[in-house]
Amino acid sequence: MNESMGGTDGGIVVGSPQASHPMMGLLESPEYGYQPLRQGEIRKGVIVQITPNEILVDLGLKSEGIVTSRDLERVPADFLASLQVGDEVPVYVVNPEDRYGNVILSLSRAQLAKDWERARELYESQEIFPGLVSSYNKGGVIVHIGSVRGFVPASQLDPARYRFNRDTRETPWAELVGQTLQLKVIEIDPERNRLILSERAAIREWRKAQKERLLNELQEGEVRTGQVISLADFGAFVDLGGADGLIHLSELSWKRVNHPREVLELGQEVEVYVLNVDRENKRIGLSLKRLQPDPWTLIAEQYQVGQLVEGVITKLVKFGAFARIKGEEEIEGLIHISELSDDHVTHPQEVVHEGQEVIMRIIRIDTERRRMGLSLKRVADPRYADQDWQAELEAARQEATQEIEEETSGSEEEQTDESGSEQTLEV
Repeated sequence: MNESMGGTDGGIVVGSPQASHPMMGLLESPEYGYQPLRQGEIRKGVIVQITPNEILVDLGLKSEGIVTSRDLERVPADFLASLQVGDEVPVYVVNPEDRYGNVILSLSRAQLAKDWERARELYESQEIFPGLVSSYNKGGVIVHIGSVRGFVPASQLDPARYRFNRDTRETPWAELVGQTLQLKVIEIDPERNRLILSERAAIREWRKAQKERLLNELQEGEVRTGQVISLADFGAFVDLGGADGLIHLSELSWKRVNHPREVLELGQEVEVYVLNVDRENKRIGLSLKRLQPDPWTLIAEQYQVGQLVEGVITKLVKFGAFARIKGEEEIEGLIHISELSDDHVTHPQEVVHEGQEVIMRIIRIDTERRRMGLSLKRVADPRYADQDWQAELEAARQEATQEIEEETSGSEEEQTDESGSEQTLEV
């Protein structure tokens, strides 16, 4: 038996008849500061000896306590390797005195109790803390607070983690192993060894704080980068890093868009223009099209009332048909139902269909409201009888082709002459 097991303190041998000497009562009195050990309590002691099989800890009592080899197996290897003689450590009293008179201590239980206390503090304060994912199962992921095993159910993970993978049957939890999550303790029961954590609650609180910050920081006219997190019939929501902004359907593109999915997809990273910030109602308006050139600014220069243009019917509605001018992906005009034919038309489908290529005459241009009025019936309007519309259209095509060729040739700044020398052209 180790000498410390039957060691002495003031001449009294542990386990000897002297141990029950009347002086022990005096030593245990408050004046002498001696407090008898109680099973289950945690005391601080100083390591006096470390061997492969046990650690001896001085608690300032009549003998050192023993941390057994069985308990050392439960202690994390890195923590165990860091221990040195002279270190002060918390220990759990397993048995104040076994049948051999030894004090049996536990480092692992002391650490566990300390970690439960830490978890309790986090629960009471509702503090957000970082947690490393160590493993996972079908129901969620495992995160430890020290040596205490915490569980984050799938329902308490950030929905954004599987928002873009709704069609897959496999859970993405395996990808989280080794990642650090922001968490909150939402349920704790040490007796049942139950510790429930939530990333969702932590993210919700974090986003609330981030939204307040962004609402105060954002200025109209700014350009920010965000991620598309939701698509709705009326627009797309973009996460700006803690706060969501809405790109209304009308702000997605200069051309007509029926649904955001025609322009964006979930998870896509985009640059957006901050259209407006409503701090009172905590709303952020965003735009994609404001970062693109406005094609309507050149409409008045490129087109004029009375001009013939080629186009494609893009949509039929009760009051007419929309048509896109050929070569202008973002310019659409309306052929009112009254401009489809000289005959009475009940519905545009009686005259045209979607995808049909047509010749139209421009009858109205409103650049401020970004609207163009087109006509089918006026293509052969008597007011233009003295003009051959086919010849007019062909002339327009030739003119456009000539302009393109001139621009192409004019863009060359240097040209080699016959002798091989370079001449600089003035454009």
